[in-house]
Amino acid sequence: MKVILTQTIPKIGKEGHVVTVADGFARNFLFPKGLAILADKAALAQLERRRSKMAMEIEKTRASALQAAEKINGQTIRIVGKTAKGSTKLFGAVTSADIAEAIKEQLGVAVDKKMVALLHPIKRIGVHEVLIDLHQDVDAVVRLEVTDEEGRLGIELEEAAPQAAESASSEGISTESEEVVEKVSEEKPKRTRSQKTQKAKLSE
Repeated sequence: MKVILTQTIPKIGKEGHVVTVADGFARNFLFPKGLAILADKAALAQLERRRSKMAMEIEKTRASALQAAEKINGQTIRIVGKTAKGSTKLFGAVTSADIAEAIKEQLGVAVDKKMVALLHPIKRIGVHEVLIDLHQDVDAVVRLEVTDEEGRLGIELEEAAPQAAESASSEGISTESEEVVEKVSEEKPKRTRSQKTQKAKLSE
């Protein structure tokens, strides 16, 4: 199904673009959320008229968008959220408005919340790459760190796995040594029986 995006959607397209998406995705997600409209003849004609009117304005704002992109692209912002002890789930969520405010406060660049291409509010602490749609031809990506009140990102939980693996590996070495000892112990009686048999034959 062909639709006209009314808001930039990461990996799909920018506002005003005509894109082809799955019918179910359009009907169940894009249309109910007001993120797109059906690209019928009337809508396409209206889009073309709007584009011609906006062409000059878009060119005027391109320079300022490029300056903004230079200041924020690749930069890191941090938002502190509230969580239960030992949990990565936030009480509440981080929204586009929160991210726009953090960019203004921490990077000194004012962006509209509509420029923050966030499909769903962020509900867990962690690191996120967020697309900022500054202009039809200009994008920026900021690194968003959502931490709990103690400054944790939840990465510690992921880092614990390799440490546990290293510990298990160390234990595996000692266990392997124990297995070797056990094998020697198991083989020892066999050799003893063999030696007894040889001694019996010699005595005969």
